[in-house]
Amino acid sequence: MRKKSNKRKKIARKGGLRFYILFFVLFSFIVLFLASSSGGRFGVFHQATLEALGPLQSFFTKVSLGTTNFKDRYIALWNLQAENKKLRKELETYHTQLDEYRDAYSRNRFLETALEFKKQDSFPALMARVVGKDPSFWFQTLIVDRGKNDGVVTGMVARSSRGVVGQVIQVSDNYSKILLANAPSSAIDAIVQDSRVRGILKGAGEQGYTMQYVLKNAKVEVGDKIVTAGIGGVFPSGIMLGTVSKVHAKRRGMFLDIIVEPAVDFARMEYLFINLSEEKLAIDKMSRSSVPGE
Repeated sequence: MRKKSNKRKKIARKGGLRFYILFFVLFSFIVLFLASSSGGRFGVFHQATLEALGPLQSFFTKVSLGTTNFKDRYIALWNLQAENKKLRKELETYHTQLDEYRDAYSRNRFLETALEFKKQDSFPALMARVVGKDPSFWFQTLIVDRGKNDGVVTGMVARSSRGVVGQVIQVSDNYSKILLANAPSSAIDAIVQDSRVRGILKGAGEQGYTMQYVLKNAKVEVGDKIVTAGIGGVFPSGIMLGTVSKVHAKRRGMFLDIIVEPAVDFARMEYLFINLSEEKLAIDKMSRSSVPGE
């Protein structure tokens, strides 16, 4: 019984609410009709009604304007996000193109330098591209895309426009392996360009070179240029090897500790030259080594 009475009360409340809303709408319509029929002249009753309806109309107007503004802002924000996404995509494309232009510019500068180097130097140089690297510490090597079919033989010198790169130690038909000059297993007869002090330049990996067997009384200073001495017939004389970066005289011993910074950037090596003028010398050495008793 209580449930039924509660339902009846709810229905009565809803019916009363609907009645009041309908009454308010009809009352507003009548007031507006009387106002328009009276030529816009309002009496006391009309003014009181206007005062009552004004805040309500103002509220609905604000709500309507707010909804319109929210809609416009949402649409503008959506369009802004779409435009931002488009601009980001265009920016990525421009960055990619810029990287390609920079790479092409760097490659062009290298080729210009290489061409100038070939014009100035007397030996016939074969350009080779680095296609692989061996990261092992003791035997640091490069693989290049030139081999027997291009006239390359074991023992040839590899260099760049900056200086000595290394020496060919293995050759196949189309590829060659080059032992880098800064490999710990590498040793080159070297000389200080100005003072003509001689020593052995040993590879020290990432640290560059160490120049050994230089007496303490020798004149060697930081900034001196180190070049090949030409002894042993492997490397021609006068090819740049590096620059002295540190000189230290130990209390014990008779030799200086000399650190040499390489002239060549081995880590960024992309192209190099193989000295084809060493072909005859390399072949002669191989022939002598194959003769019994020699």
